[in-house]
Amino acid sequence: MEYNFKQIESKWQNVWYTQNTFAAKQDFSLPKYYCLVEFPYPSGQGLHVGHPRSYTALDIVARKKRLEGYNVLYPMGWDAFGLPTENFAIKNHIHPAEVTKNNVAHFKQQLQSLGFSFDWTREINTTDPSYYKWTQWIFLQLFKKGLAYKKEMAVNWCTSCKCVLANEEVVNGVCERCGSEVIRKKQSQWMLKITEYADRLVKDLDDVDFIDRVKTQQRNWIGRSTGAEVDFGTTLGDTLTVYTTRPDTLFGATYMVISPEHPYIEKWADKLTNLDEVRKYQDEAAHKSDFERTELNKDKTGVRLQGVMGINPVNNKEIPIFISDYVLVSYGTGAIMAVPAHDTRDWEFAKKFDLPIIEVVAGSKVGVENEAFTDCATGVMTNSDFLTGMSVEEAKKAITEWLTKEGKGHQKVNFKLRDWVFSRQRYWGEPIPIVKCEKCGYVPLDESQLPLTLPNVESYEPTDTGESPLAKMTDWVNTTCPCCGGPAKRETDTMPQWAGSSWYFLRYCDPHNDKELISKEAAEYWTPVDWYNGGMEHTTLHLLYSRFWHKFLYDIGVVPTSEPYQKRTSHGMILGENGEKMSKSRGNVVNPDEIVDTYGADTMRLYEMFIGDFEKAAPWNSDSIKGCKRFIEKYWNLQEKVVDGDEYTPQMEALMHKTIKKVTYDIDNLKANTAIAAMMTLVNELSAKGCNKEELKTLTILLNPFAPHVTEEMWDVMNFGGMVNQAKWPEYDEEKTKENDVEIVIQIMGKVRAKITVPVDMTKDDVLATAKAEPKIAELLDGKEIKKEVYVPGKLVNFVAL
Repeated sequence: MEYNFKQIESKWQNVWYTQNTFAAKQDFSLPKYYCLVEFPYPSGQGLHVGHPRSYTALDIVARKKRLEGYNVLYPMGWDAFGLPTENFAIKNHIHPAEVTKNNVAHFKQQLQSLGFSFDWTREINTTDPSYYKWTQWIFLQLFKKGLAYKKEMAVNWCTSCKCVLANEEVVNGVCERCGSEVIRKKQSQWMLKITEYADRLVKDLDDVDFIDRVKTQQRNWIGRSTGAEVDFGTTLGDTLTVYTTRPDTLFGATYMVISPEHPYIEKWADKLTNLDEVRKYQDEAAHKSDFERTELNKDKTGVRLQGVMGINPVNNKEIPIFISDYVLVSYGTGAIMAVPAHDTRDWEFAKKFDLPIIEVVAGSKVGVENEAFTDCATGVMTNSDFLTGMSVEEAKKAITEWLTKEGKGHQKVNFKLRDWVFSRQRYWGEPIPIVKCEKCGYVPLDESQLPLTLPNVESYEPTDTGESPLAKMTDWVNTTCPCCGGPAKRETDTMPQWAGSSWYFLRYCDPHNDKELISKEAAEYWTPVDWYNGGMEHTTLHLLYSRFWHKFLYDIGVVPTSEPYQKRTSHGMILGENGEKMSKSRGNVVNPDEIVDTYGADTMRLYEMFIGDFEKAAPWNSDSIKGCKRFIEKYWNLQEKVVDGDEYTPQMEALMHKTIKKVTYDIDNLKANTAIAAMMTLVNELSAKGCNKEELKTLTILLNPFAPHVTEEMWDVMNFGGMVNQAKWPEYDEEKTKENDVEIVIQIMGKVRAKITVPVDMTKDDVLATAKAEPKIAELLDGKEIKKEVYVPGKLVNFVAL
């Protein structure tokens, strides 16, 4: 019987959508399960086949959990603010809101065509004022608690896009998007004090079920370390404070390096005899991103500051001070001490500028012959005055105590994590609900005035000054101070795209609440998210930002848990057929619409899950997808062979229970590929040996999370009652997963000659006797002397006969 997938898939998608089949229930007495996938940015290109991998995996989990009796929340929405939409709007003279509306409609149609069981009654959009009202509300709470502040800082500035770029958007000194020159310039930016939560962000990773590589990335990004802040004197009377994790190596510090942006350079400008050389180097550094500046393999560059020397606090020796672009003013104190004998980068710098190299950890100095750096984390101190002879750990403790006692430093916990730059000089983002009053300073809007909506503008072009396009909207900008009633100006920077995505999972729980971000009842019922899946590219910034916001909301009593996600997994990318990342420039993008049109949504879903280990990258293979289509057709044709029967037949009972166990385990452990393989085996067996209604019914439920359309139609055709998504997940009997019989291969001289089926508990002697009695074996052994009999229990018998 032909399976008309286009007709059947359209039919069931319409039923599910119009009947809100997968809407989460408002009954908070039911056991709940909250499945979450990262909501997409609705670009004009739409989905490619890599996107649905995550959605399909969690859709399988969500559908299984419903069949197990859970009240499941599996929502979808749109992360729709951002620069790509604004740039498209500028180029094509279409309002960003209209661009977003069109893109969302396209994405939604694509997602629905794949049969995902999203709860569309809870659909959200970060550009909807009823949504970003609460994004603004969260910002106001952060501001009131001192966690949002304004700061002058160096930023990456694209000379063409006229906007601030993230470090990741600067490649070889040019803008990744337009290829124009990027410079460093000072800009006043809103910042969020995520560093206040750094310790908790590290510590609380112990309490959540995140895969190891996600936890590792989080810990590395936060970069918690314990060391000491050390005060170096200078010959100009100022103090340069450095942070180091290795205070034990202070006697080996032979020079210092400060950032080209360090404020002391301006303070010392009239004392520096090579100021022109310094200025030239500062200008060169301003054209590099932080990533380029700190790349380990780059050439070491710098300029010695002529006219000032540093003073090592442990021996009062004068040491030179350099500026070099590998030191960032935004990290630590913007100054470092250099110990070239025991640090690769310091050693390379010292060799280039002919600086002293003093070994202070015995046996770990950079080798003279091969010039190779060796680890100095262990060993015994040398050339270090009162530390000499101590172990490294003993020396760390002793020098820290000495620094504290002498007033020259103290123990310090430091983090690589920097405060979050939280403003963009663009139009298409959430307005920041702050006004600036000449008398009162920065003043928050009253919460009753939220949402502060974007004004409808005709031009979204960025300004030459670096201000937001909103700065030109004087009618909108000019306002009154909420505090004193005097004249004031609105903040014209907008929030970054990260803002709306940092709390969206909470709004899904209570999306229509116009009185509060989330009700107490909904928060206590739905949070934390039980299972969150997304790309590895979002396991640092997005995951950190959303964890930070959630912890803050927990601190002010909005949510009942300090962590937003109980479980976090990440999927591998689907690569192009050439094994490379899919991109339009490589010409290897596969359009899911074409796959669905040719093979059907169920086939695509199965193939996306069957393609390989979910956590690893896998190349797309247009030929392999045909195998999944044949599997669906073979399953569909079982209805022609089905016979009556309300329990499993003896010949199928063990395999049925084994398959239930296998599929149940594999879904819970993101091993969909092996679950599908098990069901393929079952379908082959049912096709060959016969299939009754109970066996088909169970198979249909097991297959439903993977291929929902064909299974709904099969359920309907077979008159099993209701819809399959309302059925009960089958249970297995552990005892019945064990085979009563086992197939034994019989070999003669290592060559397979026959197979027999015997009880699993048959003794060795009986198995050998049964094997010899097998007619074909008996004929081949007739007249020969059996020299040796080998029996591998449950697998094979081998006769060595001459």
